[in-house]
Amino acid sequence: MGIYSDYLDKKMSFEQLNIERKNQLKKIAALRGNRDIVVYASDITNRVNSPVSIDYSDVLPFQDQVSNLKGNSIDIILETPGGIAEVVEDIVKLLRSKYEHIGVIIPGTAKSAGTIFSMAADEILMGTTSSLGPIDAQIFNNNKRYSADAFLEGLEKIKVEVTASGRLNPAYIPILQNISPGEIQHCENAQNFSKTLVTQWLSEYKFKYWENHSSTGKPVTVDEKKAQAKKIADQLCKHSDWLTHGRSIQIPDLTKMGLKIVDYTQSKDLDEAITRYYTLLKMTLESTNLYKIFETTETQIMRFAAGNVPAQQANNAVNNVIVDFECPKCRTKHAMQAKLSKDALTDVNKVLFPKNNIFVCPVCQNNNNLAQLRLQIEAQTGKKVID
Repeated sequence: MGIYSDYLDKKMSFEQLNIERKNQLKKIAALRGNRDIVVYASDITNRVNSPVSIDYSDVLPFQDQVSNLKGNSIDIILETPGGIAEVVEDIVKLLRSKYEHIGVIIPGTAKSAGTIFSMAADEILMGTTSSLGPIDAQIFNNNKRYSADAFLEGLEKIKVEVTASGRLNPAYIPILQNISPGEIQHCENAQNFSKTLVTQWLSEYKFKYWENHSSTGKPVTVDEKKAQAKKIADQLCKHSDWLTHGRSIQIPDLTKMGLKIVDYTQSKDLDEAITRYYTLLKMTLESTNLYKIFETTETQIMRFAAGNVPAQQANNAVNNVIVDFECPKCRTKHAMQAKLSKDALTDVNKVLFPKNNIFVCPVCQNNNNLAQLRLQIEAQTGKKVID
């Protein structure tokens, strides 16, 4: 039986998921030489409904979690669709002011600004299905999102065509009329910022331990490190190479670029601990309305989206939660009572939350699995639903 199937069969509560997740985090830290460890993870499948990207509001909770740690080396488990590169710069400065050695562990996905974050590490650890992504800046203008690199490349093609033919294709006129010099400069600045960060961090941190050329044995110069870092940054920024901003860049791709990546699957114990932690993390995120986690082995900060549990009921003083459940088959709404205390009075006008999580709709006889709803109630109230 696989790890995911094993955990699903255990039908763990939200609190049990938290405890087991912490246990696996401690195992990873121990296997990595008792280094500090912090998690910075988002529910990347929930991008439409919640602010899962890296943004300025993340700096304070990240700083809070790191402030609890006392070592001189740290691993960051990273799961993110990307976000604001300037925020990544602030977080990296925070980490570098405290730690001599930084490792980034990517069990799943760290795209865009998450990839930039990874390039600030002394060591990058990935598995066979882990992925980074292109770092070409994404521009939002007039409710449109586009790649800064693709935009600039398109303008360059027009320029080359005009130079070669001596005339401007009339089809380009309405396009060019809607572009201001400021937009062009903005795209250039955004691209250069991403490249600058990656070039600087790779040459200063990742290549710090690159002392000799593997082919000749000769010492590697500072200029050679900078040149190699710039080459990698340029390639990661080149939209035409990857075609889409969401493209997955995996260990073979990065190795081909000249980046040394640690494949953690080569260590059986570390692979199992990371896989177990990541599975529990995904189950925690996907089974509730939790969309972002910052955590260490002992502490955590969690962000929840508005869900089916009324906010005024989501506290430890509450013994009952009433939720409105709509059967997805017949659309009948049912007022359902989840008892959080043995002393809670039963409301005869409400349907009691089912013991086995299976609610049979009395109208259409459809079987509805309410396991996720149970986890959501328990997550927001901090109490277990009494069966």
